[in-house]
Amino acid sequence: MTRPTGVTPARGGTRRPGRGTATGVPVDEPARPDRIRRPVDAIRFAASCALLVAVMLLVSIAQQTTHGLQTDIAEGTAHAPRLLLSLATLASSFGVLAVPVAFAFERLFHKDGTRVAIALLAAAIAFLITIGLDDLVVPSAPGGVLDSLIWGGTATAPVHTDIAPVIAFVTAVGMAGRFRWQAATWTMIGLAALTGLTASYASVAALAATYLLGRAIGHGTLYAVGTPNPRPPGTAVMGALERLGLRPERAARLDAEEGGGTEEARRYGVVLADRPAGDGPARVPPRRGEWHLDVRVLDRDQQTAGVLYRVWRLLRLRGTMTGRALRSLRRSLEQESLMAYAVDAAGVRTPRLAGTSEVGTEAALLAYEFVPGRRLGDVPREEVTDGLLTDVWRQFRRLQAGRLAHRRLEDGAVLVGDDGRAYVTDLRSGETAAGDLALRLDLAQLLTTLALRAGPERAVRTAADVLGEEALAATVPLLQRVALSRATRTTLRQHKDLLTRIREQIVRLEPETEAAPVRLERFRPRTIFSIVALSIAAYIVIPQVGSLDIGLLVSTATWWWVAVALGAAMLTYLAAALMLMGFVPERLPLWRTVLAQVAASFVKLVAPAAVGGVAVNTRYLQRSGVRPGPAVASVGASQLVGMVTHILLLVLFGFLTGSANKATQDLAPSRTVVIAVLALGLVAGLAVTVPKVRRVAASRMRSMFSGVVPRLVDVLQSPRKLATGMGGTLLLTVAFVLCLDASIRAFGGSLHWTSVVVVFLTANALGSAAPTPGGLGAVEGALTLALTISGLTAETATSAVLLYRLLTLWLPVLPGWAAFAYLQRKEAL
Repeated sequence: MTRPTGVTPARGGTRRPGRGTATGVPVDEPARPDRIRRPVDAIRFAASCALLVAVMLLVSIAQQTTHGLQTDIAEGTAHAPRLLLSLATLASSFGVLAVPVAFAFERLFHKDGTRVAIALLAAAIAFLITIGLDDLVVPSAPGGVLDSLIWGGTATAPVHTDIAPVIAFVTAVGMAGRFRWQAATWTMIGLAALTGLTASYASVAALAATYLLGRAIGHGTLYAVGTPNPRPPGTAVMGALERLGLRPERAARLDAEEGGGTEEARRYGVVLADRPAGDGPARVPPRRGEWHLDVRVLDRDQQTAGVLYRVWRLLRLRGTMTGRALRSLRRSLEQESLMAYAVDAAGVRTPRLAGTSEVGTEAALLAYEFVPGRRLGDVPREEVTDGLLTDVWRQFRRLQAGRLAHRRLEDGAVLVGDDGRAYVTDLRSGETAAGDLALRLDLAQLLTTLALRAGPERAVRTAADVLGEEALAATVPLLQRVALSRATRTTLRQHKDLLTRIREQIVRLEPETEAAPVRLERFRPRTIFSIVALSIAAYIVIPQVGSLDIGLLVSTATWWWVAVALGAAMLTYLAAALMLMGFVPERLPLWRTVLAQVAASFVKLVAPAAVGGVAVNTRYLQRSGVRPGPAVASVGASQLVGMVTHILLLVLFGFLTGSANKATQDLAPSRTVVIAVLALGLVAGLAVTVPKVRRVAASRMRSMFSGVVPRLVDVLQSPRKLATGMGGTLLLTVAFVLCLDASIRAFGGSLHWTSVVVVFLTANALGSAAPTPGGLGAVEGALTLALTISGLTAETATSAVLLYRLLTLWLPVLPGWAAFAYLQRKEAL
């Protein structure tokens, strides 16, 4: 690259060589907003609030520890020289306000009054909130957490009015890069906190709460009002280019709006007065109106855009799948620069990086030589030829050979030049010296991207011609939605079977391909939901259990009713076996089928109630010689008949309950049942009007009950099978109801049998819908609430529910594990 010999005078003035912060080069770009809302301010506000809540919980749990820490600090400072403490008190009382005021005047002198005004607003809000907390909230709600924040009695304030506004001001005014001002300000705040500790009118917890409250108010004010726009204008970008030896003549923004939208970078097209010498296809003399440079500007405030999503992916997926959740501006600049040089060195066709530079303290630029063309996503489908796809795969092969992972091979990362050739762009997320998994993930992503543009058949065929069939076969286990980029996953919602079709095309080329998916997730969202549900269940159930006198319950329980409940619980496994056998035309051994139902009780503890039994029964039927399709259909038929029977029984006994027993009218009188059914129908009707809900429900029902109707026709041709299946379905309900009724009577309670049926059917429906293992939490809560409403005392209802769940959920675990192990050893599961 040759350095220009002259300097172009700036229009409207003379540019000072060496400064380059702004030039007279005309830049066509939208007007810059005066203020912007930075994602980092929202994140810091949320983090400060979360830490404030954590402090509240900590001091409420560990009051003795916090008071002991305060005592240790007071005793330690008692030995300090009094003169030194007096000087610290004097300096802090004066400097805690003087230093921020001096910094505010310094900012006003530099014409940064907007930032100072926002900081003063944050300080005023903090002052009003702290006054309100100290004068209104604490006197009206003494004790608990608030008293734990106070040291020395309720005469002192838990949140310190003299420090919180200063912290809010400092947070909002922004002192990044001004280390002397930062040191002076925080030294004064620290001395003021130390003075409060030594004088015993402030506690460590109160100071922590004050600091976090001030930070939360500062960041919240910045996000609500908006911070002054720190992004350098296009003229400053042109000045940075001049410092690189490039002479811009004119420029224009290439992206649609300020900030670049989802691109996380502004883009400028630049025409140079005299182009640097060079070789290659991107360096031919430009036509009139053609840009010479494509300049990407990385703004510091945009580095936190999408950070919460990246943190979620980092936690959810295995480490080799994700990059850093948060990168500094310098790190982003260095990573993209390194990737650009590495890609060029690997022989991949890509726009050449002409130079990089910082643009002030808030941005940096990367100047690429401009390649005229269109993104792959903008190319019409009829122009995506096999030759173009082959060229894309050749560039990708060079990336793989250089151990370079792109990590974002979407249609925007492939540029189709006006010369008809493919260029690899958008290198911001790239990785050098990548591992095998990252390279295979790149292949899965590019396969999906090209399949969306040209179809799975052409994408796989052209990839096999360039990469080979073995390379594609190794990618089949990674063709999962979770392995793809966010934009690609969104697009796949309209092409739900695309990944399956890609796998089928690869398997046709390589029949021995291992199709089992690789586990890429550390956990699934359902796991978190189950943990939360279990926590809520524990919160509900544990206090109930803790309030019971177990010894008194054991001594007062009627044991022959307990034996009846145990016998009824054992009868449920025979009923479940008959129910399954009735919907399978093939002959099944009764004893082994009963064992399979016992084994399913063990699986309930690691899977939702509606899933564990289905999986075990389907596997059992397949091992018994039933083909996979009919096996799934048979289990689906039994589940469908059971669901219909359950609904009919619930409606029938709901009506009977209202007229059969006046003592239980509060539980489910006929009018209430009608209203409940109508309400559920209305909610369901409104839900299915939402297209996404309708598609999800339809796909779930299809997957659960596909092939069920032909299977039911087969069963209807055998009256014996039909009687067995329907008898098992009804016997299962009768056995569970008998177990619940015996559990109630074991503790001296009594309900009409129709009420017990309604209680059981309602709780069982909730347990089947709950995602927790065995319906844990949902069943206990529903049963206890329903029995209490129906007239039982809380103690009797809780005792009966615990006995019922002990017999139907917990006691069968060990026999279920033994049955599961036995059937696996016999290859029946």
